Amino acid sequence: MREASLERLQGELDRHWRRWVLIAWVAIAAWYMYDRWGQIRWCSLGDTDDNMRLMQVRAWMDGQGWYDLRQYRMNPPRGFDIHWSRIVDLPIAGLILFFRLFTSPAWAERLACGLAPIIPLSITMVAIAATIRRLIAPFIWPLGIILLLCASSTMLMYMPMRIDHHGWQLAMLAVTVAGLCDPQARRGGAMVGLGSAVSLAIGLEMLPYAAMAGAILTLRWVWDRDEAPRLAVYALTLGGGSAAGFAAFASNANYAMRCDALTPVWLSVTVVAGALLFLLARINPASRGARLGLAVVAGAVIAGGFASLFPQCLTRPEQVSPELQRNWLNNVREAKPIYKHPLRVALPMAIMPVIGLIGAALAAWRRRTIGWSAVALFTAFACAMLLWQARAAPAAQMLAVPGVAALIWMLLPLVNRLRSPLLRVPLVVALILVPTGLVAALVLKYLPAAQPSGYAARVNRATGQCVRTSVLTRVNAYPRATVFTFVDLGPRLIVTTHHDAIAGPYHRNGDAILDVQHAFQGNEAQARAIMKRHGATLLLICPDMAESTNYRARAPGGFYDRMAHGWVPNWLTPLPLPKGSPLRLYRID
Repeated sequence: MREASLERLQGELDRHWRRWVLIAWVAIAAWYMYDRWGQIRWCSLGDTDDNMRLMQVRAWMDGQGWYDLRQYRMNPPRGFDIHWSRIVDLPIAGLILFFRLFTSPAWAERLACGLAPIIPLSITMVAIAATIRRLIAPFIWPLGIILLLCASSTMLMYMPMRIDHHGWQLAMLAVTVAGLCDPQARRGGAMVGLGSAVSLAIGLEMLPYAAMAGAILTLRWVWDRDEAPRLAVYALTLGGGSAAGFAAFASNANYAMRCDALTPVWLSVTVVAGALLFLLARINPASRGARLGLAVVAGAVIAGGFASLFPQCLTRPEQVSPELQRNWLNNVREAKPIYKHPLRVALPMAIMPVIGLIGAALAAWRRRTIGWSAVALFTAFACAMLLWQARAAPAAQMLAVPGVAALIWMLLPLVNRLRSPLLRVPLVVALILVPTGLVAALVLKYLPAAQPSGYAARVNRATGQCVRTSVLTRVNAYPRATVFTFVDLGPRLIVTTHHDAIAGPYHRNGDAILDVQHAFQGNEAQARAIMKRHGATLLLICPDMAESTNYRARAPGGFYDRMAHGWVPNWLTPLPLPKGSPLRLYRID
């Protein structure tokens, strides 16, 4: 009876797996909306990019052009360009219009921002389930979903209010992995090509993964000439999808030869790469050595052409000044290698990718299939990316899911041999939790560690308090003005108030960022001149906010450091705010 019930369950999970994945997604979405209701209610967009994404959606819905992605509420009246595309704006705007049928515009925005990040999770879950089905067993895909939910860095990108593009790019990466191991060659090639093209049209963050996926497909063709149809379809969908994405979504500013988005620079690379790979697949020589030689020549043509035609893109794609790179970009924590982060931060990030790599390598060795070999290579590449930047953790953890699932599936028979349920059950739970890093994170949490105190504690508290909706909306008591404030406070200020700001943490806004830094770190005369030049009539500061610590550390005795010690120049008039507000507001005379 038990075996018959188990067979029926396995058959149901196999035959109707898409239905059950979507049912699971609905349940997960409902839980996240309930769990994060406080953030939804207060429109708590914690990240600067999430705030700016909402401003882009608002501007478009208020009549700004589809191809005009300038943010005119920042550094007015000229504004500055955002290097994003409208792809991610579409579902947010659609949800806002839908919820407006039932509620107020303000609540429609909040509900849309809560639900929008969970939508790409459905794509990710379907792609992960498909990958597990193809590589391990048709009915074991729920294990992959459980592991995905335990990937803490990955799941943060799908939380309500995390409306920026990261979740969508992770979804396209999951589709790419599913395509790499798809036994149907043409369908698999199309999935990889379209997944890469959509991701690149959203942003270049996943460019290294897209390049690695193309390299893996090329290697598959080199090894097995029967993979030519997969490579040909991939080449057509990559080149054609990138061209379509550029035509439909590239902003007016992205027609320039810039290196930070899908501009003519990267469009030419994807189109030429697609054309060359399609030509290789059509030629398809019988000799493996000949195929390898053609692949090397094609790679050399792409790399050499890029280096000779676009030498400006051989350095950092942001193309910022050395001063801005030194004072800002080099200090972004997530852009630093994982080994430069504290152990209690780095270890939970790295455990799952490393164990996933071990599992994928073992599965590739035992099963000797091209699909597992492709996944193992991709997982190894993701682990290497962590050694470049810690921001690769969400992708690395997600890519580790198949390998971790395979390792658990290999070890389960050993656990099942134990007769005592008192041993079996805890070991099964441990098999799932230990590889995800959740156990390590829990242990590290309770180990003795230096807790922030004194000034450090004040910085943490101020950073959280200053961006609260209930705090910033009190500035609306004053007529609309251009406010000179911290770079990291700018996007949140324009979302929650009717005021404009000078700068936000975006590299195309580099001159304005430097102006803010020079004003706070310079002398009184320099600060006043910069504020006047930008037309600012209000100065807003939040003492002890994290960004302010840089100004005090870099320029003791500078303009901000003196204000932090209680000095106020005679051309600034303090303006009242509610008692207990962490903000300080001044009129610039």
